Amino acid sequence: MCGIFGWVLGAATHQDRKTLVSLTDLLAHRGPDGSGYRLYKTTDERFQIGLGHRRLSIIDIGGGAQPMSSEDGRFTLILNGEIYNYLELREELVALGHRFRTNSDTEVLIEAYRAWQLHAVRRLRGMFGFALWDEAEQRLVLARDAFGKKPLFLAELQGVLLFGSEIEPLVQFPGFNRAFDSEALGHYLLNRYVPGPSTFFRTVKKLQPGHYAVWQGGTLRTTRYFTPPFATTVPDVKSFDDAIRLFEGAFDEAVRIRMRSDAPFGAYLSGGIDSSAVVATMVRHSAEPVRTFSVGFREAEYSELDHARVVSGQFGTIHNELFVEPDSFMEHWSTAVLRRGAPVSETSDIPIFMLSEMASSSVKMVLTGEGADELMGGYPKHRAEQWIGLYQWLMPRLLHERLIYPLVRSLPYGMRRIKILALAAGERDLVNRMRVWFGGTTVAEVEAMLGRPLSATPPDVYPYSSGLKSSLRRTLFFDQTSWLPDDLLERGDRMMMAGSIEGRMPFMDTILAGVVARFPDQFLTGGKGGKTVLRAAMDKILPPEIVRRKKIGFRVPIGEWFRGPYRDFVQDMLVSETSSLAQMISGPGLRRLVTEHLSGRQNHEKNLWSLINLEIFLRTFKCT
Repeated sequence: MCGIFGWVLGAATHQDRKTLVSLTDLLAHRGPDGSGYRLYKTTDERFQIGLGHRRLSIIDIGGGAQPMSSEDGRFTLILNGEIYNYLELREELVALGHRFRTNSDTEVLIEAYRAWQLHAVRRLRGMFGFALWDEAEQRLVLARDAFGKKPLFLAELQGVLLFGSEIEPLVQFPGFNRAFDSEALGHYLLNRYVPGPSTFFRTVKKLQPGHYAVWQGGTLRTTRYFTPPFATTVPDVKSFDDAIRLFEGAFDEAVRIRMRSDAPFGAYLSGGIDSSAVVATMVRHSAEPVRTFSVGFREAEYSELDHARVVSGQFGTIHNELFVEPDSFMEHWSTAVLRRGAPVSETSDIPIFMLSEMASSSVKMVLTGEGADELMGGYPKHRAEQWIGLYQWLMPRLLHERLIYPLVRSLPYGMRRIKILALAAGERDLVNRMRVWFGGTTVAEVEAMLGRPLSATPPDVYPYSSGLKSSLRRTLFFDQTSWLPDDLLERGDRMMMAGSIEGRMPFMDTILAGVVARFPDQFLTGGKGGKTVLRAAMDKILPPEIVRRKKIGFRVPIGEWFRGPYRDFVQDMLVSETSSLAQMISGPGLRRLVTEHLSGRQNHEKNLWSLINLEIFLRTFKCT
């Protein structure tokens, strides 16, 4: 796991090595173990190519330094991520006559590109964002992994192409225009994250998951190479026992190959079934006790540490715990926004950042349970979506809007799941319903905040374009193409790398995804709590109280903290004279949200969290 930064500059915008070094080194937290920098010119001397790398050494610690060039000098690569099947690819390439000087997955990727050119990305089983300069073809290849576990940001300006693992080096480039994207503001308020390819900077875009881009002769062209299997696979597994057997085999392999490491590693353990399944499988393949790391709070109703201890005790892990206090949470908050290059959309981001700092003192890599819900149908919405068509057929739109909607809006926060379910059931537009499921704000509410009409069309309609008849598969497709890469996986990368920890996610394995896509809907959501196949597979392995636990989710007591130790902070961020946000959003609306929350009349913690993080972002990046 590393950080990459680079550029293609026209003759009028060439920069020196010092600039490349200083901008790349803004990613030192992603790669504290080493660095490398290269400058090239195209043969016609029209363009300058810059490649910068910061390294976190995990595979071939002594021999995998980057930028790495092939023996003949034709290819030079900078890679952020890991190619888990590099050993299998290496054997195949050796049989084809390729030679290797190192034991690194980086060199395997170089030779895979030599052998198969752009088709090589389809053979990679891993997480990656990379840039490869092909001297012979005078082209630069940029690519991002299938599910978007690793980031790659692009900025195209006049005579300039910038790319990097995080946004900060791009916006620090000399003369960079930090123009704020006002359309992204509306999408953020609707979704609580900015859907790709957009960011809050008008000129910075995300290379979308499962895409590669080729720059050649001053032109950049982008191609999709991966489609989630749920969109292309017809379910053909008839027996539930066969589904369990297929899942167990694929999941075991997904965990096993992610344990390939030349550095110490462990696992993040929440005590839920997802991370517990990962730990149980790791123990099977480890000759030594697995190191596990958990985070919790003094407020017992928010902490899952007791459940994590049960799993740790059963499997004999070397267990480590971190309690998050309001003061330490606040100390990490602004850095989390800086590293994310955007508002922190989930409160859980910051505890993960803090846990990563702690874990980095003993390991360099961890496995996590991220992505299980989005792969196997673990959210309440996955079970509810199939009934929404019936509700909308029985309930006229006007009756819902005039009777049900006002009643639901008045329910207390303790009934938030019922509120979300009822609001989603009445939303007939698929795009808006996907937003409502995650507690997003309605279009009407955002328009009232902004005082202007809103373009609710998403920046990329692909997540809504599957055309699948199954409501479950349609929703999972959205999760895997929008919610995961633009929110949860973004959190997993940015917050763990902020603490110099690599996170590997076995549930986000392309082979495993292909297996699960073969299961009929009822094998995923047919049982209580969803993820039916996963629960059945773990039934004889994990403690019963873990397998049968109701999904809680990782929650931070931020609502209580807003009313307590953060009370003055909330008011300073949103309703003081120094608030930048107050110039963009309706003042009376902001004051109402703050007053109602602080007085305890309503719980607006999600809206306040989103707005405060936006204010911190505006102050941190000084957008224009």
